[in-house]
Amino acid sequence: MESNGTRNHPADCDVTVQLSDCGRQDARAVFETLDRVFTGCDMPTPGPEQAHDREPTVWMATFDSSARREERPGPPQLSTEVTALLTGDHQAVAEVEKALGGLFDIRSATSVSGEHEKEARLQLASRYVTH
Repeated sequence: MESNGTRNHPADCDVTVQLSDCGRQDARAVFETLDRVFTGCDMPTPGPEQAHDREPTVWMATFDSSARREERPGPPQLSTEVTALLTGDHQAVAEVEKALGGLFDIRSATSVSGEHEKEARLQLASRYVTH
C-alpha cells in the first residue's frame, strides 16, 4: 500500500477514521474496503491475532478523501455493528461518509461541526445484497 506521507496532497483532504466496539477482523474489513475507495495515508494493518494479545479499544487510520480509486468494492461483512468516528475538513468527512453509506448500512449518524472541522459518528452494519 502506498503511503501519502511521501506525496504532496492537501492536508484538508485527510480524514481520520477511528473504529471502536469491534475486533481485529471487523476493523480490517472496514479499513481494507475504505483503502479500495480512497488512498490510505496512514493505515497500520492489524496483524494476526495472538492468543495472549489484548484487542485495542480503538482502531485508527487516515485516508485522503481527494484520492479516489477506480475500484468499486462490494460491501464487506461485519460480525457486529461497528462505531466509526470521522474527523476532518467538512467536505472531506462528507466524502468518506458518503462512501461508507454506499458500503454499509448506517444505523445511526450524528455530527458536530466546528468552524474548520467536522466530526461524524456512524454506526455501521453489514449491508446485505439481494439478488
